[in-house]
Amino acid sequence: MKLMFASDIHGSAPCLEKLFERYEAEAPKKLILLGDLLYHGPRNDLPEGYAPKTVIRMLNEHKKALLCVRGNCEAEVDQMVLEFPVMADYMTMWLGDRMVFCTHGHLFDPDNMPLLNYGDVVISGHTHLYRAEEKDGIYIVNTGSVSLPKGGNPRSYVIYEDNKFTVKDMDGTPLSVLTLR
Repeated sequence: MKLMFASDIHGSAPCLEKLFERYEAEAPKKLILLGDLLYHGPRNDLPEGYAPKTVIRMLNEHKKALLCVRGNCEAEVDQMVLEFPVMADYMTMWLGDRMVFCTHGHLFDPDNMPLLNYGDVVISGHTHLYRAEEKDGIYIVNTGSVSLPKGGNPRSYVIYEDNKFTVKDMDGTPLSVLTLR
């Protein structure tokens, strides 16, 4: 099964449009959004093309393709305008015999991990820095940011397919690959 993960849209309509272009090109089963969909937050500058009402419309048009968790910028008012659930702090899914713990990254992160077993995966956003590595038998993946990357990183998202998590830039070029053993 092919899945797409992305985070930190922060209300940028052109960045979300580019993400949906990549979604069409990649053709995954689902797009899992890991929070910070509409608001840019007080610590961030306004992203390119900041237009939360446009982002709301675009997301609602794709609601059947989406699974989402809450970021630190989501509020109850966001749930009032979005036609799909966005307020869960985390989501778990199974890929074969391993659990994948999906979260934004502000509550759970590599320094405050959820209870996982050897070989499980935690995937998040929040830091705006992409990451794909194994640490102490746990696979750690960070999507980076669709709109406001940090640390000189490009805008990015993640594809899961064939037992691999691949971080890609918004042109679809692989940046990092993590193969699950």
